[in-house]
This record gives sequence, C-alpha cells and structure tokens, in this order.
Amino acid sequence: MHELSIAQNLLALCEKNAQENNATKITKIHIKIGRLSGVEAHYLQSAFSVLQPESVCEDAELVCHTQEVIVECDKCGFNGELVKNEFICPQCKSTNLKVTDGEDMYLMRLEMR
Repeated sequence: MHELSIAQNLLALCEKNAQENNATKITKIHIKIGRLSGVEAHYLQSAFSVLQPESVCEDAELVCHTQEVIVECDKCGFNGELVKNEFICPQCKSTNLKVTDGEDMYLMRLEMR
C-alpha cells in the first residue's frame, strides 16, 4: 500500500506550508488525483486519517478531486477527455495520443489558520 508513504509526504508538505505561512492549523486539504496516477483515494484517506493526529493537520479534512484523463491527438488536434480506457482518438480513431492530464497527484489548496 504505497498510499501510506504518499500520506506521509503529503503531511510533510502540509507542515512545511503551514510553517512558511505562520499557520498553526490546517483545516482543509484539497488534492487532485489523476485516474492514471495509481493512487486510490479511499486508501489515501485511510492512511491520512491514521497519520494526521498530533500534527498541524490533526482536524483537517482531506478533499480528493478525481482528474479524468485528458489527451491531445497528434493527428487531428483533438484535445479532451477520454471517456473509456481506450487510448484511441474519439474523433479520428488515431492511437497517436499524448496524455496531458490525469497521470499525477497534486496538492491544489490548503486552508489554514
């Protein structure tokens, strides 16, 4: 379960941001998880809840936003969401696609005081 190490890194990043902004509490953490990132939001939530006590994130709510897969077609220029897990352009049926979003996990916003 690599979500535990991701949760540890997320908490460390939150602590760092809180210190840099002279905050004593983080109340809400917004993250974006790409469908192709390999991160399972419910496992991350569980790991986070185990690690958050006795930290600046002790009472923080972790809000996970799922990012769909966004592709760009090198053949026809289509730029948009892939509805299925078929890496075929929905317009021209080319397989010459580049993924532009949906592969990573990002810390999007922290609410702190």
